[in-house]
Amino acid sequence: LCSKGAVLGEPFDASAEDIASVASFIETKLVTCYLRMRKPDLALNHAHRSIVLNPAYFRNHLRQATVFRCLERYSEAARSAMIADYMFWLGGGREQSISKLIKLYWQAMIEEAITRAESFSVMYTPFATKIRADKIEKVKDVFTKTHPAYAEYIYTDLQTLHMLPQTVDWSSFPPQQYLLTLGFKNKEDGKFLEKISSRKLPIFTEHKTPFGLTREDTVRQMETMGKRILPILDFIRSTQLNGSFPASSGVMEKLQYAGLLSQLQRVKEQSQVINQAMAELATIPYLQDISQQEAELLQSLMADAMDTLEGRRNDNERVWNTIQK
Repeated sequence: LCSKGAVLGEPFDASAEDIASVASFIETKLVTCYLRMRKPDLALNHAHRSIVLNPAYFRNHLRQATVFRCLERYSEAARSAMIADYMFWLGGGREQSISKLIKLYWQAMIEEAITRAESFSVMYTPFATKIRADKIEKVKDVFTKTHPAYAEYIYTDLQTLHMLPQTVDWSSFPPQQYLLTLGFKNKEDGKFLEKISSRKLPIFTEHKTPFGLTREDTVRQMETMGKRILPILDFIRSTQLNGSFPASSGVMEKLQYAGLLSQLQRVKEQSQVINQAMAELATIPYLQDISQQEAELLQSLMADAMDTLEGRRNDNERVWNTIQK
């Protein structure tokens, strides 16, 4: 129906944008149906695809947040709600009551994520001026006194300042910003996070030769990423609207994780991770200015991810593998 334009009453000259809009609408209805059937796992891919087809529509992000909440993935739900509120404002939405409800949802998801986190604790410190080294030390001292059980390793995110739903106002630039400090029970988790955040390109592997790993190495690496690294990165990004693309956008990490799932033939999980990465990629140009070089990389990654979903490429031909090499 969509490809021939019949659904739009223009069988020969329907625009690609209109067709994508209709296809996105169908995907959102599938999300709603599966949620009402209490099958959020089946709703997830449709939520991602609705965003790929129409990333500027705030309700698509809000539905994605609902699916993540039902799956108890609260950090990702918080990020989706944050983007929904930003897209609502970006699209000209000025009804304060709607924006307030979305912000409350965002806030609730952050609080749920913090409550359920076992390996780390968190503190936000408001900042108005440039961050000085002595201020960082002061923040760490306060954190140690407040959260002594999580002081094995303290990490302060200096890459990007963060925003909280209680104080954010998209129309005033920049909004009130915060410094994020994380403390860990396990020193290794904090060191690992520090190490990957200081790299220009996201390479999680601890092996010098990340290709041709044994199955045991692949399983161990997937467990490290899936249970230790990605959940922390998802939490960091729940109050971070934009970061440098691709280094701290979270997309490359997910695509690499999908590669590990592929090697282990976990096809369903791989498909969900790639669809989520596609939704992130489609949304990036609305969240920040990107250079021509970054735009070309973004297009390559989206084409690559789509080819991977359709089974057209092997493991060695992917853009993110070239970057990792």
